[in-house]
Amino acid sequence: MNSALIVDCIAAVRGALLASESDIESLDRAIGDGDHFINVKRGCDVLLALSPELLPLAPDAACRQIGMKLMSTIGGASGPLLASFFLALGKSIAGAATVDAESFARAFAAGVDAIGQRGKSGLGEKTMLDVLIPVANLLQRLTHERIALDPLCAQVKAEAERSMLATRDMIATKGRAHFLGERAIGHIDPGSKTCQVAIHAVCDLLTSR
Repeated sequence: MNSALIVDCIAAVRGALLASESDIESLDRAIGDGDHFINVKRGCDVLLALSPELLPLAPDAACRQIGMKLMSTIGGASGPLLASFFLALGKSIAGAATVDAESFARAFAAGVDAIGQRGKSGLGEKTMLDVLIPVANLLQRLTHERIALDPLCAQVKAEAERSMLATRDMIATKGRAHFLGERAIGHIDPGSKTCQVAIHAVCDLLTSR
């Protein structure tokens, strides 16, 4: 991973999220605040505009810049959570000119852990972590086993999809959805859907290069 790849990932994720706008918005209208997609799109637009500034930076500095920008521009709960992810990711890869697969997997896990600490949440609470934690665990295992890129990405995509769909049967204990209690059952968590779309976009970009 280098900063050029980070910029390419930003563009790929933005495109995929825009293509999934109606799906994500309908999920958020059902059990969320109704502004999840607006906030995520705002963050993507801001990062896309920031791309020229990110390109000359080392990967850790680029991630820190992304985190600080998201903190100041995304509203709702998403801003601080995603900012915490990128700031922790950048801290984990500090000093590296490029980042190999195992180092990225560890950094990704550190970012996911930062989200959990910031939101005081974990698995089974019908949040984005129900996708991010299983994906982080799988990614660390697969990179440690030195699985080739194409099968690695296929397995990561499958895990993101499975984990996202599993939120349908969960009772929410965080965010606005927790007020609904059992009425939230039957609805996929919008944050989990957003993470699944983003993970698929990055995997597709990596396997197409």
